Amino acid sequence: MSDVRAERRGDVAWLVLDHPERLNAYDRAMGDELRRLVDASVDAGVIVITGSGRGFCAGGYLDDLANPDEDELRKLFRCSLELFETIRTSPRPVIAAVNGVAAGGGNELVVACDLAIAAESATFGQTGPRVGSSPVLGGANFLAQSVGEKRAKELAFLCRRYSAHEAKEMGLVNAVVPDDELEAEVTRWADELLALSPRYLEITKVSSNTAWNQHRDAYMHGIALLTQAIGSHDMIEGAKAFIEKRPPRFARPWDGQNGAASGAERSELAAERAEQMERAAGERK
Repeated sequence: MSDVRAERRGDVAWLVLDHPERLNAYDRAMGDELRRLVDASVDAGVIVITGSGRGFCAGGYLDDLANPDEDELRKLFRCSLELFETIRTSPRPVIAAVNGVAAGGGNELVVACDLAIAAESATFGQTGPRVGSSPVLGGANFLAQSVGEKRAKELAFLCRRYSAHEAKEMGLVNAVVPDDELEAEVTRWADELLALSPRYLEITKVSSNTAWNQHRDAYMHGIALLTQAIGSHDMIEGAKAFIEKRPPRFARPWDGQNGAASGAERSELAAERAEQMERAAGERK
């Protein structure tokens, strides 16, 4: 089964993230496929990215949080940046049709798109410091261009959830419509774009990317910092808390805790993850 469904509707390419069981969180294969499809959709006039089920995109996905592999994580971080760069450098306007949850890297995917239309049930927000990570590919830097520095830090630091109407009020999305009108509204925006000059739309898009381009070093530095934190206590604890559905107990440097993960923590989380996978396998039988 494909991770992303490509549907051509006239001159509009609809790219549908298709892992609803995990709220369309993407792994490296899924991110690479979406990037390839955005690249391949240059023969369309407008590109739309949306999700299947009740989620738009819940960010990056790893099938083994207990034993993080540095090389694989580094590749996932780079995959995310390459995906966002492909959206930004595509000659075609890219619209995020936000049908549901946009969290973590999914919220950053909305930021990377040129325009965003949200269903009323959609929610938005970063998750980084709450789960032992950081939104370094837009959420902690470029987002300030859209919503202002103080509001961007509120999103990045506090990891709150925001409604679609709140997202529109702060400038994260362009419009909000009832859920059953999302596709029709996105189609209206796409039709309006299709009536314009493709050549001068591309020139306008390239010119409007100035601020994004100026943040490129920040994205690269962020990836390097996240890579150095792989396997830290806070990363492992964030994963454990997420699996156990409890508040995380992060290291507190002012109490003399250095944040290094112990072997026992890794083993405990690996056992919990294996048990969770066994339960899921039994439910599918």
